[in-house]
Amino acid sequence: MCEAARISREATQSHCLVSKSLDLRLFENPLRIEFMAKSKVNKKTRALKRPLWVIKIGSQIIIDEGPLFVRGLIRDITILKLKHRVDVIVVTSGAIASARIRLRKQWHSLPEKQALSALGQPMIMELYNAALHSYGQLGAQVLLTYADFKNTKAAIIFATPLKQLLKWKVVPILNENDAIATEEIQFGDNDLLSALVAADMKASKLILLTNVDGVYDRAPSEKNDCLIPVLHNVFSKQISTSLSPSKSKHGRGGMASKLQSAQKASQSGVDTLIVNGSRPKILLEIAQGRNPGTLIPSQKRGAS
Repeated sequence: MCEAARISREATQSHCLVSKSLDLRLFENPLRIEFMAKSKVNKKTRALKRPLWVIKIGSQIIIDEGPLFVRGLIRDITILKLKHRVDVIVVTSGAIASARIRLRKQWHSLPEKQALSALGQPMIMELYNAALHSYGQLGAQVLLTYADFKNTKAAIIFATPLKQLLKWKVVPILNENDAIATEEIQFGDNDLLSALVAADMKASKLILLTNVDGVYDRAPSEKNDCLIPVLHNVFSKQISTSLSPSKSKHGRGGMASKLQSAQKASQSGVDTLIVNGSRPKILLEIAQGRNPGTLIPSQKRGAS
């Protein structure tokens, strides 16, 4: 049975009607797909709260993998929404890197960085919107700064429109508003931003997509390095030697930044997974209950 028919059958069994046109031909003709989210569900199913995942994509994987990666990501997010009944918020990086590559310029001052961000934001959204429209989805850009998290009132103000977008079945695409952010206040390639959003939105999972398989017990360049499937203490001696201060070519984070963000999410009751985003259908593996990378579990009981 072809993938399109299998997905359609499984989605129908889950009370979601999915177009039988769901296959790779979508990339050739985006208008062939129509997702109908008219579910014949009973009242008990309607009352169930949909889990929320916050998925963070770093600059390096956006630049390295390009439009096909974004299309595959949105395809999997669409399946998560329709088949697995999971709401998704995307936190993306890559605006400054995209503009820098297009202009072939490096930034040497804060105004240059802010200008590159302003130029790169629509470039990134163009990538996402093309993929979203291919799968019958809508996306909304939301730009945030540290001020949006400085107190409870500010957090409520930014969370309210996000909840409305999710209610409308829209995929929020979040990024730091580097065009007005100062050099002293930044989120570290949006790792911290994704953790703050996951905590304030009471997400069940934070998924950090990176270009490695997860957290290792030593530097991946060394022999006999082992992937750590579950990490309860992100700053244990077990991984101290694997943390390098170096960052990717296009990113501002690094594994240390991801672990710090995972720690914050864990303390807020959110399970965090650090996984290889270039691995096909990795989000669907997670939806099936697998752990394809490193899990930093919630430190609060009852988290899903």
